[in-house]
Amino acid sequence: MSNIVVRNGTIVDGTGAPAMVGDVVIVDGCIAAVGPNVGANPPEGTEVLDATGLLVTPGWVDIHTHYDGQVTWDSVLAPSAWHGVTTLVMGNCGVGFAPVVPERRDWLIGLMEGVEDIPGTALAEGIDWAWETFPEYLDALEPRRWTMDVGTQIAHGAVRTYVMGDRGARNEPATPEDIDAMRTIVHEAIAAGALGFSTSRTIAHTAIDGEPVPGTFAAEDELFGIGAALGDLETGVFELAPMGAAGEDTVNPIKEVDWMCRLSAKIGRPVTFALIQVDSAPDLWRELMDASLAAAEQGADVWPQVAGRATGLLSGHHTTYSLFDMIPAYQELKARKLGDAELAEVLRDPEFRASILGWEADEATAERMDHAYKHTFLLGDPPDYEPSADRSLASMARASGRAPIEVAYDAMLADDGHGLLYVPILNYADGSLDPVREMLLHPRAASGLADGGAHCGVICDASLPTFMLTHWTRDRHRGDTLPLEWVVKKQTHDTARLYGLGDRGTIEEGMLGDLNVIDYQRLQLGSPYVVADLPAGGKRILQGASGYVATIKSGMVTFAEGQETGARPGVLVRGAR
Repeated sequence: MSNIVVRNGTIVDGTGAPAMVGDVVIVDGCIAAVGPNVGANPPEGTEVLDATGLLVTPGWVDIHTHYDGQVTWDSVLAPSAWHGVTTLVMGNCGVGFAPVVPERRDWLIGLMEGVEDIPGTALAEGIDWAWETFPEYLDALEPRRWTMDVGTQIAHGAVRTYVMGDRGARNEPATPEDIDAMRTIVHEAIAAGALGFSTSRTIAHTAIDGEPVPGTFAAEDELFGIGAALGDLETGVFELAPMGAAGEDTVNPIKEVDWMCRLSAKIGRPVTFALIQVDSAPDLWRELMDASLAAAEQGADVWPQVAGRATGLLSGHHTTYSLFDMIPAYQELKARKLGDAELAEVLRDPEFRASILGWEADEATAERMDHAYKHTFLLGDPPDYEPSADRSLASMARASGRAPIEVAYDAMLADDGHGLLYVPILNYADGSLDPVREMLLHPRAASGLADGGAHCGVICDASLPTFMLTHWTRDRHRGDTLPLEWVVKKQTHDTARLYGLGDRGTIEEGMLGDLNVIDYQRLQLGSPYVVADLPAGGKRILQGASGYVATIKSGMVTFAEGQETGARPGVLVRGAR
């Protein structure tokens, strides 16, 4: 690996310490020196990057992604790579691609497509199945190289179906023999390098055929039996999407936290679970977080995983969801599957426009649309992820003397029919991100849920690492911001340590040379957009950013001013270190 010196930057080192001006010297992929003038006389052949006036941070460690299939054909891993991520963890939420028998491959694809909205045709064409067992999956990834390091967990859905066949897929109860077999497979996976085990218990997660993820209704003997494999090896994280994670249940979540705390205390391993504020119980999250904190005093290590912004759907003519989906004329248009230019032409046609704007809904549908108009916002450019009420379709309509559906039509017609609307559905109960700020500040909160690689047609939250800096430390105008040093630590040191990755996440001697060099004042999210660049022409939403002067992975510049350099120093991460 080449040597590099980042000179005279404002270093926010990930430890939470105050920023300082100095140099970072990277030799053979690791940080050799940090401080004022330590890189003043670099050896001949050392690459020197002048960071005067720029921010220097560790590379982001993103612990919640779903690139499980994409890593087998894609070396870039956008859009996460465009937002300074230098290490990712996949295999979350109980879905993954190993272990698998050949006749179950298509079924696992359907499971991933249903849960994570990744086009099944893209997975079917893109994945070159070269494994059956989980260790063989890791062996298949081992020779590959990416712009970032990749770690993975073993998923309950794959394990249960591998052991139990149709009984597992149908969520039938596991026998003691089934549990022993699953525990053995998970033990084997963790020993081979899996960073943890994941499961899903929310009924919002279903396969493409509508069936809940295998393990959704698993009893405690199954969960504790599998979790014991992590305890036996004294390594690995137990990750899950719990009951009620999407707001579908407000009674069981506290029971979920109870068994998580007991499991963590019993096996001596961290448990991390998805936690989002929901409209039906807007303060429930406080109870769940406080229960996690109280359990820490009893020896449990439970970490609610929270997102830095609302979970928001994007509505457009090229997304999975559209505000107009209930309108018959619009469904007829979608069924025609027109190309971009033809679609834009139809949308501009006055006759078609009239068929949408003149739609007469029945009473119940009209009521649902009125609710949608109040909770759907103009996204803007740059995008506004904490929109005020006056940016809703209903408010914009009142201010302009138009109908809300007309405001929506014009907004989605922008950019030749590529305009997008924003529909925050979770973490936005009071119309602001104040609850999110409070969640992030909780002492048991882990920063995650960016879902890189997933929800290709409706959500693009892989930009969360950038949003954490731009919105929470600099731009927020509807409430208090957060300290820059604290936000950097939250998504570097803290996420890395949760997953046992003690060799990264801070700018200190001996650590991996993973850095972001950022023009902090220029750092800005771009607008999300839809492309059809997945295998088999599959569509996904992407979102870039400006202001990343350089992203450095193991001492090699992978991105310069947002453009990839071609360097691929990222490797498979096997196990904690």
